[in-house]
Amino acid sequence: MKVHIPTQLRSYTHATVVEAQGQTLAEVLFDLDRQFPGIRFRMINEQDEVREHIRIFVNRETVFDLTKPLGSDDEVRIIGALSGG
Repeated sequence: MKVHIPTQLRSYTHATVVEAQGQTLAEVLFDLDRQFPGIRFRMINEQDEVREHIRIFVNRETVFDLTKPLGSDDEVRIIGALSGG
């Protein structure tokens, strides 16, 4: 499935869109980490929860549950919060 990568994580992928596989969101994120080591930790904390500055959308729906089942035609979009001052 297609996974859209935010600007702040593109140093891992060197691409705006990558392909990943898995039957759940957790499996897709582990597949991303297998392909691009270290990327999962930037999105998921030590308690296995989505970090507060990250939003993950599956087909335009915000998802926090990593056990959410996914289909091969689903589209995952990762969004990182912007900050500044």
